[in-house]
Amino acid sequence: MKVLGLSHYNLRAPRELLDTLRAFYVEVVGLKCGHRPPFSTFGYWLYAGEQAVLHLSEASGGASPAADGPTNFDHAAFNCMGRREFETRLAQLKVKYHVAHVPRTKQIQLFLKDPAGNGVELNFTDADA
Repeated sequence: MKVLGLSHYNLRAPRELLDTLRAFYVEVVGLKCGHRPPFSTFGYWLYAGEQAVLHLSEASGGASPAADGPTNFDHAAFNCMGRREFETRLAQLKVKYHVAHVPRTKQIQLFLKDPAGNGVELNFTDADA
């Protein structure tokens, strides 16, 4: 048995927050809302190309589950192209972010938070700067 790669991650939230999260990940991050099987609960699947990388699911009872364990979700990272365009879009949308450079690589990262406070990392190669 071997792991082939990451399929997706899922964020669970009350329905009204799901719409805000969907708008953020589509308008800010650039994912596309796409096909979702007809589950009995409400939600969205957001795609990067042909892959549904983010599932947004309505929390049962309308409440978000609390993180009560020794760890918590920190961030999701996306490989991206067009860093300048992303920075222009973030500025236009007044989304705060900070830039980091990965040591000994040509990778540049933009770190931001989604409307629920989850971390988002956008990765770019130096050639994309």
